[in-house]
Amino acid sequence: MSNTAPKSATDFLAGIEGQRVLITAGASGIGFAIASTLSSLGARVAICDISDMAIAEAKRTLPMLVACKADVSVDGDVEAMFKNVQREWGGLDALINNAGIAGPTGGVDEITPADWRRCIDICLTGQFLCARLAVPMLKQAGGGSIVNMSSAAGRHGYAFRTPYSSAKFAVVGFTQSLAKELGPSRIRVNAILPGIVEGPRMDKVIADRARQIGISNQEMEERYLEKVSLRRMVSPYDVASMVAFLLSDAGINVSGQSLGVDGNVETL
Repeated sequence: MSNTAPKSATDFLAGIEGQRVLITAGASGIGFAIASTLSSLGARVAICDISDMAIAEAKRTLPMLVACKADVSVDGDVEAMFKNVQREWGGLDALINNAGIAGPTGGVDEITPADWRRCIDICLTGQFLCARLAVPMLKQAGGGSIVNMSSAAGRHGYAFRTPYSSAKFAVVGFTQSLAKELGPSRIRVNAILPGIVEGPRMDKVIADRARQIGISNQEMEERYLEKVSLRRMVSPYDVASMVAFLLSDAGINVSGQSLGVDGNVETL
């Protein structure tokens, strides 16, 4: 990285152009915002998703995407996805572990073991399954970056959302452990902790919780935002901007960090 101060936004985010980046659950929401942002900065982007319709729409918008259908909690799907990336590009420079689900809403005595396991499998084990195959490719490339998606729920306990919060706390530990393990190989590992991100997933979370306690969706949304210092939701593109920073030369010495993009969520 040059010691010369950047002269423009493009210079500031130097180093992204030409990178080979894999984004899980990249066909919609935060994942697609990341794909779109990195593509605009010259990265070569591959995505996976579980929805054929979402993949088709993402490809329509960004025709240069490499895309495949994959469930990150299924070993065979993950292996096929990495083989596809290797076949397309011959290597990898960055992995964005974005895939996740909201999981069930309910008391600990109401949540089924199957729902618990499904949430942990996708939000945590899926990150491990992807990282274990990405790391040899990143080492072969001479270094790179892994960004793991956690959540404000990975910093604050989240009543009635215990599977999700537990998984997201674990992502922070996974991130810090990998940063120590992989630093000597010039691989940076960070976690992003989004807050209340506008979109269909948060709409469903608000609706489920509102129904559970018997209030309107609007009142439930207001209760959520009262706990955010900036009193507003986060855009998926706010999260994408942080990913771009971490993959760029500007983030070259940032590793092992858990970075909130949440308007300062004070509590959940």
